Amino acid sequence: MKLYVAPGPNSYRVRIFMAEKGIKLPMVELDYAKREHKSPEFLKLNSLGQVPVLVLDDGTAITESVAICRLLEDLHPTPPLFGNDAKSKGLIEMWNRRMEQEVFGTIGNVTLHTNEFFKERVIQVPAFAEAQRKMIPGKWAWLDSEMSDGRPFLAGDQFSIADISGMVTLWLSEVFSYEVPSNLAHVQAWNERLRQRPSWNA
Repeated sequence: MKLYVAPGPNSYRVRIFMAEKGIKLPMVELDYAKREHKSPEFLKLNSLGQVPVLVLDDGTAITESVAICRLLEDLHPTPPLFGNDAKSKGLIEMWNRRMEQEVFGTIGNVTLHTNEFFKERVIQVPAFAEAQRKMIPGKWAWLDSEMSDGRPFLAGDQFSIADISGMVTLWLSEVFSYEVPSNLAHVQAWNERLRQRPSWNA
């Protein structure tokens, strides 16, 4: 298998997942500046011109970071990052979706509609970006309230793919200076807990 990656949260999500599992794969780093993600060769792997892409030994190309992580989970089930029983799987899926849709998606929309890199991908709407920007503190406050029960990770006691999605959300927040409000004690404790994991730097 071979993994195509480039700088950005979706590639980082897979790399963190692999680090947590102890998985090592050959990786091809694409250069955005050289538009390698839009080359005819790469577009044969992913017509959307996006990373990551995992190419299997039979040539099948798997795109979308969570889909790649699910495949790797099946091949390397320990430690389980998508849950190990019906309840944990449901909670982890719920919290992964919530993190993606409520927090990551809001921050991502600001970036998508303001950053020069994405001008060719979407019709940018600055007013929408500004509205989304104003919602970011409230999204973190909502998460802080949800974690006020004292659980260490998003779905409970078990570190999971939901927390990995949280890690790339925190990374994105830091890169674009959308800081987590300092008064949110539960989110800040979770933030520090994640940053202490060796996989944070993957």
